[in-house]
Amino acid sequence: MASAVVRKALNTLNPTILRVLTSQSRHLSGVATAGQPEPDTPSSSFTFSSNETAPNSTSNKDDSIYIKSPKKKESSVSMPMSFMTGSIVGGRFYKKVTTREADDGNGWNVMLDYRTLKTPSKRPLQCPTLSLAKAIAAEWEFQQIDGIRPFTMPLMKLTCTALERVPLTRPKIIEHLIKKFHQDLVFCRAPGDSDLTNGVLERQVEKLDPLLNWVESEFDFKPIVYSSFFGGKQEEGLVEAIENLLKKTDDCELAAIDAIASSAHSLVIALGIFRGRLDIEQAIELIRLEEDLQVDRWGLVEGGHDVDIADLKVQVSAATVFLGLSRKD
Repeated sequence: MASAVVRKALNTLNPTILRVLTSQSRHLSGVATAGQPEPDTPSSSFTFSSNETAPNSTSNKDDSIYIKSPKKKESSVSMPMSFMTGSIVGGRFYKKVTTREADDGNGWNVMLDYRTLKTPSKRPLQCPTLSLAKAIAAEWEFQQIDGIRPFTMPLMKLTCTALERVPLTRPKIIEHLIKKFHQDLVFCRAPGDSDLTNGVLERQVEKLDPLLNWVESEFDFKPIVYSSFFGGKQEEGLVEAIENLLKKTDDCELAAIDAIASSAHSLVIALGIFRGRLDIEQAIELIRLEEDLQVDRWGLVEGGHDVDIADLKVQVSAATVFLGLSRKD
């Protein structure tokens, strides 16, 4: 019965569309690489593909997705570049997750069974502190048998960013943060003569002004507030002071600041967390100040506002926790 219905549905489809769908290649490679790749072979121990013939397959046109298990004698596991995205990258191939001191004594490694966890570029994932290594190990321990979900491992992602991206692009990261600094969320004020923003300006003065006063006391320059949609321009002395602070950060600190600033649309809020002026709850309240007022007035959209709130909490919380766990003090 079911197969007959499926055949009938397929017969109604345009043959051209079917040819396009069946000819598309679905190839996701690089979930876990162990050791050095062999010549002329994929560097991945887990391969998802419809272009290759699965073991025991009787047809070269087999569209099934299959997994090649990692070799038993391999001693390391490398994460693919797809690990930095939200895709599921294969089944759990390990049983036990542990930590150990790095061979050079400078940091800590995460072990999946007997394999040393590596970054997407096949460098050992060397955490600066044992606390961070144990937290990442907990993320890996949480993974289920049916698939590894990178989006449930924010500390792993931030660590890879700090080890791989920040050292290579540090000047560009700082340049980007400074470029956005003039349009920072905390510098913008709602117009006080609009019915649509009634009450917003008062709340901004109440909640944001104490943070601006902290900026003035911390950097000896008073921030300039504005109501223009296109932003304003801060004093060069304040910009230079912020830039000098960013240049003095280590790779983990800059990765955390960049992540928070990206989620918050505010470098000031990120620096407030970095310097201990704000905690996670206070930061989220400031980030969502205007939107929460609109929700109170017009109501919450399920599947919209609630998802945004949850995502914001994850991003800010993960970066803040990463910042604390990566510090050696």
